[in-house]
Amino acid sequence: MKPTQLDDLERHLFHEGKHWRLWETLGAHPTAADGTAGCRFAVWAPNADGVAVVGDFNRWDTSASSLSRQQDSGVWEVFVPHAQPGQCYKFAVWSGGNSEPVFKTDPMAKRAELPPANASIIAATADHDWQDGDWLSTRGEANRRDAAISIYEVHLGSWRRPWTSEQRYISYREAAESLVDYVVDMGFTHIEFLPISEFPFDGSWGYQPIGMYAPTSRYGNPDDLRALIDAAHQRGIGILIDWVPAHFPEDEHGLRQFDGTALYEYADPKEGYHQDWNTLIYNFDRWEVANFLIANALYWLESFHIDGLRVDAVASMLYRDYSRNDGEWLPNRHGGRENLEAIALLQKMNTLAYGENEGIATFAEESTAFPGVSRPVDSGGLGFGFKWNMGWMNDTLRYMAEDPINRRYHHHLMTFGIHYGFTENFVLPISHDEVVHGKGSMLNKMPGSEWEKFANLRAYYGYMWGHPGKKLLFMGCELAQKAEWNHDGELDWHCLQDPAHSGVQNLVRDLNRLYRTQRALHLLDCEPDGFVWVDGNAADESLFAWLRIGQASDAPVLVVVNMTPVERQCTFDVPRSGVWREELNTDATIYGGTGKGNLGSVETRREDGVDRVDIYLPPLSTLFFVAES
Repeated sequence: MKPTQLDDLERHLFHEGKHWRLWETLGAHPTAADGTAGCRFAVWAPNADGVAVVGDFNRWDTSASSLSRQQDSGVWEVFVPHAQPGQCYKFAVWSGGNSEPVFKTDPMAKRAELPPANASIIAATADHDWQDGDWLSTRGEANRRDAAISIYEVHLGSWRRPWTSEQRYISYREAAESLVDYVVDMGFTHIEFLPISEFPFDGSWGYQPIGMYAPTSRYGNPDDLRALIDAAHQRGIGILIDWVPAHFPEDEHGLRQFDGTALYEYADPKEGYHQDWNTLIYNFDRWEVANFLIANALYWLESFHIDGLRVDAVASMLYRDYSRNDGEWLPNRHGGRENLEAIALLQKMNTLAYGENEGIATFAEESTAFPGVSRPVDSGGLGFGFKWNMGWMNDTLRYMAEDPINRRYHHHLMTFGIHYGFTENFVLPISHDEVVHGKGSMLNKMPGSEWEKFANLRAYYGYMWGHPGKKLLFMGCELAQKAEWNHDGELDWHCLQDPAHSGVQNLVRDLNRLYRTQRALHLLDCEPDGFVWVDGNAADESLFAWLRIGQASDAPVLVVVNMTPVERQCTFDVPRSGVWREELNTDATIYGGTGKGNLGSVETRREDGVDRVDIYLPPLSTLFFVAES
């Protein structure tokens, strides 16, 4: 056993911000000393007057287990005999000459109590027997720019609720069966979990985390989570998690003023306080804090076999004036608004994540025009694999909210995304943020009668799956549930008894199948060569038609969208003679539609030296045609 948690080299690396396996040294580590089993505790608190660890093993006595400060280091440590996995603990931290300590959870804890309790828990050594070797060796194929990526975004606590009153939430191990089965059946390729790092307030959905290294105990222990991820991998499903390095809550037991000073956060509120979320901003300029965050990203990828990180609130990290008025922010050293330290942190995180974990992917939730978000770091980019296309989402939902009679005046909202659609590797996100806080469910965003709402939604999903970009859909949106998402309940599964709702679910399942099997719909998602307008200017008819193209050997796909409740007979010029087989029609009876326009196939006719097809379009519908060889 090492005499200290951090030897001289590790201590040097930590203070240089380069100790990438920090979870192996700081925190609580069951071990033995002189033949006695116990636990070694180590914590970074450079400005503390004193630190003790209190817990079940010493009756929470602040005088029983004092930590010693390493020479010339801000790290404190102690070995406590007989402390063992499963026992709760906190650090008692004295600072500022005060006689009474403040009790803090361990920033590096790998387990935590079920909220509202908030003590850290000594975690046992990981004991999961991974069976996902085949997946890990090939997952890079599933995360490529040319792969069919269709993501099911999940808040595990409200996907399904247990039947028994004794259990508040579904467990990781239950989800390993029911959720994974469902996602496989629905044809999604990835599950993305809202943040699963421990967090105190249910209503934050995990976006205000305190235990960055601890999977939330709401659903089980760390090995339970590993079992869920392993089960998904064995079924060919990738696992992504939302990762929140931008900010943390002010709860006293957390990181705020951890050693009596602004240690993890910027000291000046103009840099260190999020006015929108009442949270504190990490001090990205401090090497140890940057190390804490980057090592955390690597921890999830390595210790849990996570396949990718979706990084939350990237825009708030990039700009010092994010959501601030003049005089409320501090410029960078060059006088600009960019947060140079946060940019450097994201670049380093992406470089290391990709470099040390083969086949993973990172995703940026970034809402501005910051250049090169999904470009390599060595080309001046941030190094993300993909970026959420927030502009596409906002524009198209604005269009869909319009009464069809007025859509002719807003035609550009559906076409503008193509103008910038290949500047980044985009994901088209219909996320949890679009179905909460009074925004209404996806169904209730749609105008018109009950029938028109469903038809509009089906047509929109067809438009989305036919549009360039990877896909993301929040749970419940595939059910066309009428209620907004409620994190305290579960999805409205009962609505599937209505054919209109089950029809939308059938449609999403078939759209996923079509997206995966027709290479033209995904191979060049991120390349301009994969998209050609057939008719993008039919504003008066609210009509859109385009071709998706793959490689020369791939059959092109013709996508035609009618966003009015009027039946239309249209003629389109196509680049290939022969037969075009109707592969999917959102107005089909199996999806709850009228069943009109199920043509089977259409043949081209030669006219004025051009191949043309005549297509009947049902009201409020999207049709997919595949060119037969």
